[in-house]
Amino acid sequence: MIFIILYEIQVFVEGDIDMRILAHRGYWNSKVEKNSSDAIRNALENGYSFESDVRDYMGKLVLSHNIADDSAMDAEKVFQWLHEFDDAFCFAINIKADRLQDLLYNCLVKYDIDNYFTFDMSVPQMIEFRERGIKYFTRLSEVEKEPCLYEDASGVWMDGFWSVNWITKDLIEGFMEDGKDVCLVSPELHGREYMPFWNMIREWEIDMDKLLLCTDFPDEAKEVFL
Repeated sequence: MIFIILYEIQVFVEGDIDMRILAHRGYWNSKVEKNSSDAIRNALENGYSFESDVRDYMGKLVLSHNIADDSAMDAEKVFQWLHEFDDAFCFAINIKADRLQDLLYNCLVKYDIDNYFTFDMSVPQMIEFRERGIKYFTRLSEVEKEPCLYEDASGVWMDGFWSVNWITKDLIEGFMEDGKDVCLVSPELHGREYMPFWNMIREWEIDMDKLLLCTDFPDEAKEVFL
């Protein structure tokens, strides 16, 4: 009974936030917790969608930013949890290795997961993902001037490596008018100040339901964008 009540509160909180907040590598307090089972579970239990790094290890999918070892979390557990939460939270899947499409597709189908997208794979792999029917976001940054395979992309991952000055309301609205969701990489992920960017976004009159923010500070983002 306690779990059911808590779950209902989590869904309510997620629904109240127009912008979808992605907890970067889960919900953690210490950097060593990133991509851990605790970080992912904490994101869900605190009502957040999340981003995490997925690669293969010993024939299965695991969560790991760097080369995986035995300590990496089995990614199938994440899909089990998402299913427990009725697919209410978005999983942004950062693809860290090639040839993951079959393993990933099998997990998505097995646990009936539709609230997700993949991104950051190589272009040849993006083609494979598209042909497999796996949702993907294309990229745009200072060095990626044209989003690859844009027409079939579910959204655009906008990543300012050195600056966010090029990210404008008109640019985002253009993508949204094409039916794309847009995920913004918060500047703190590249070691820069983030609040001026957040304040600018908050002032924009755009379709927040189609906007996502990937951040290390989901609680703070929730306060800003409520």
